[in-house]
Amino acid sequence: MAEPSEPRTGGGVIRVLLVDDHQVVRRGLRTFLEVQDDIEVVGEASDGDEGVLRAQELRPDVILMDVRMPGTDGIAALRKLRELDNGARALVVTSFTEQRTVVPALRAGAAGYVYKDVAPDALADAIRSVHAGHVLLQPEVADALLAREGSNGGQGRGSSLTDREREVLGLIADGRSNREIARALVLSEKTVKTHVSNILMKLDLADRTQAALWAVRHGIGT
Repeated sequence: MAEPSEPRTGGGVIRVLLVDDHQVVRRGLRTFLEVQDDIEVVGEASDGDEGVLRAQELRPDVILMDVRMPGTDGIAALRKLRELDNGARALVVTSFTEQRTVVPALRAGAAGYVYKDVAPDALADAIRSVHAGHVLLQPEVADALLAREGSNGGQGRGSSLTDREREVLGLIADGRSNREIARALVLSEKTVKTHVSNILMKLDLADRTQAALWAVRHGIGT
């Protein structure tokens, strides 16, 4: 695996990698995104394997990832990027709406999930939101995941949370990043990260996406 060539930017322009097997889709995304002052398309890939390789080489801030692609699909690529601790935030952009696609993508590490018919300006806002550390799901996607979770993760597990952990969980549900939570509660980011880890452990959840949805289901936060 090639060594990362450049570190991520600390702010300002958001560096984006496009991963989609359709060249026309990639061209359309690039054409629109290149007119955004704060977004730069740094590379493209046509399948999951190439996407992982390019992500390691280019170190983008955000990856726009299709799900269904020949060879290694987007979900497998997301899992690989998580194993590699790549650090890029992944936004799934796909035409597939089935729960059997939504749930695995989120569990594999996607920070957001939108459909390809999303309005261009909304897509740009989604990229900015995901880059800022938020979890972003279109309403119907959130509904599908909540339905999938069903009665699992009942309120009983929440009784082990401290008052501070419930505050943090509520802010996660509001879409706040660790930095924003730290500012809101006058804590260090390191302390917030510890609270988030404790929340995930106590609720037996895998990531912030599941935590946000658990909080919404149980009336914590928005």
